[in-house]
Amino acid sequence: MLTLSRIALSWWTMDRIDLVDGMREVFLGGLRVDIATLCGLLGVPAALWILLPERWIRHRVVPLAATLYASALLATLAFLEASTPPFIAEYGLRPNRIFVEYLVYPQEVAATVAKGHAGSALLTMAVAAIAAVSGWRWLRPRFAESAGHSPALAIRVVLAIVIVLASAFCVRSSSGHRPMNPAMLAFSEDPTVNVLPLNSTYSVFFAVRELLQDEPGGEIYGAMPVADIVREIRAESALPPNAYVDPALPTLAHRMPVYHDKPRNLVIVLEESLGAGFIGHLGGLPLSPEIDALSREAWTFERLYATGTRSVRGIEAVLTGFTPTPAQAVVKQPRSQHGFFSLAQLLGRRGYDATFYYGGESHFDNMRGFFLGNGFTRVIEQKDYRNPSFTGSWGVSDEDLFARADQEFDRLHAEGKPFFGLVFSSSNHDPFEFPDGRIALHEQPKQTRNNATKYADHAVGTFFQRAKASDYWRDTVFLVVADHDAKVFGKELVPIENFHIPGLILGPGIAPRRDGRIVSQIDLAPTLLSLVGSDDATPMTGQDLTDPTRLQPGRAMMQYDANYAWMEGNQVVILQPGQAARQFSYRKDTEALLPSQLDPALSRRALAQALWATHAYEQGLYRLPEAPAKCARAPAPRACAKG
Repeated sequence: MLTLSRIALSWWTMDRIDLVDGMREVFLGGLRVDIATLCGLLGVPAALWILLPERWIRHRVVPLAATLYASALLATLAFLEASTPPFIAEYGLRPNRIFVEYLVYPQEVAATVAKGHAGSALLTMAVAAIAAVSGWRWLRPRFAESAGHSPALAIRVVLAIVIVLASAFCVRSSSGHRPMNPAMLAFSEDPTVNVLPLNSTYSVFFAVRELLQDEPGGEIYGAMPVADIVREIRAESALPPNAYVDPALPTLAHRMPVYHDKPRNLVIVLEESLGAGFIGHLGGLPLSPEIDALSREAWTFERLYATGTRSVRGIEAVLTGFTPTPAQAVVKQPRSQHGFFSLAQLLGRRGYDATFYYGGESHFDNMRGFFLGNGFTRVIEQKDYRNPSFTGSWGVSDEDLFARADQEFDRLHAEGKPFFGLVFSSSNHDPFEFPDGRIALHEQPKQTRNNATKYADHAVGTFFQRAKASDYWRDTVFLVVADHDAKVFGKELVPIENFHIPGLILGPGIAPRRDGRIVSQIDLAPTLLSLVGSDDATPMTGQDLTDPTRLQPGRAMMQYDANYAWMEGNQVVILQPGQAARQFSYRKDTEALLPSQLDPALSRRALAQALWATHAYEQGLYRLPEAPAKCARAPAPRACAKG
């Protein structure tokens, strides 16, 4: 069954396998993985079966239990293989950690599947049911008839030991220092082709194992002394040595703000799944007339790149300025649930109201816990909307969300309270539900990603019409940015263009311009603090983009599953677990990565960036000081003294 599934997937992706001449690796590696998987699932039960006394096997309960176990395994294998094509279509990979993480939210997932993927879900369940019933009918009589004259106990013990040892060897599937893992089976630059040798049961179990153990950190890419990591991080920041104010917090540094008057409010509009391919002014589909119009009066980033492929990764980058790791985003990590740096924490110390505005249930992806533990004082979510105009699987519509945020901003401004609002949209999320009659549909049927994107753009435009007519407009800096692209997959180890997202900043005194530098999501937070007038020291490693001389031509970082990309100009270093760094030249016009000679200095910078986030998280270094920092040499000693 696993082989037939792999044949079908290979036929589906044949053009990509042929490009790397990878059929041999796919099927020989697949045989190795399938043997390891089945030995892991059946080795110990087989040994126990052999050791059971004959009278137990003759009892009807034992064969029944064995049949039930084997049939359930068969159904699980079938279910995960049948789930694979739609998962590859969405993420370019076999079911992995994302698949497992979504199982924690059955209500949202069930609603999404029922309304957007009912056909494929029914087919998957039918395949699993057929496998279960077939296994039951075929296996039950054979288990029942298997009780015969058993060999002597000594022989059965020897056989059981042999089976366990052989199974353990096959599960390990390697005589080297480390057992077999997905990275060992990677053989091409195409991540989709690299997962074909796996089966989806192995892929999911490997993801569960990682989640139950300590999260994999940047160490999977290599090692570097901490002093060297810090030196590389500081050099990349381009800040003077006296900007760093606390030896205990190696990246805590001052940046002089570009704005020095009355502190401004800050609003971040985080748009769900809005890649550059949906944005007209970035060369994408004509689905964003409102954002395109705003871009003509805003500071617009033409080459802004997301750090990851999930909403929590976007939140991590935009809200905290933290760099990505192979582990889960810090929004879901245990050591970052309190005292972890965020814009809300810093602005809260300055007396700002810090509120998270969301149309769905904020427990999703642990957002509520992370936000309330790190500076936000309020969370407005689905239950807090009275008589919303539209409610879908992921909560109230974006129009309801923005209307409520606008009301709150008006109220806070009237009360003389400075505010920071993080407004996170959700209408542009599978199954793409939104109110009728709001937009001219881009295509039929209604519930498609393109139509939902156009509605999300309409809601943003409606919000800014209200905001421009409000009293708070002249005192507020606005950022509109995506959390990540909708689908991130391709033929490259890291599909760079699928990390390209829109971003624009509007507000008083912000001149319209197109910024062609390569920038990362982590650069947005320090830039916003500069624009609102904050001169506090922060541990962020991103750049303040208000200085036009910085980042020429620019750099960005991207985490794609276990692969990490560091891009400077058109040169990209990609780090993979347990493998040597590789360098490519990026052709934006063709979206291709062409192999090039490895630059040791560039590779070293990439490794330092990948390692720093893990070290900072594990050592608790990404935070604000609890006591005033000693910074007589700092460029802004007044702010530093406030701690």
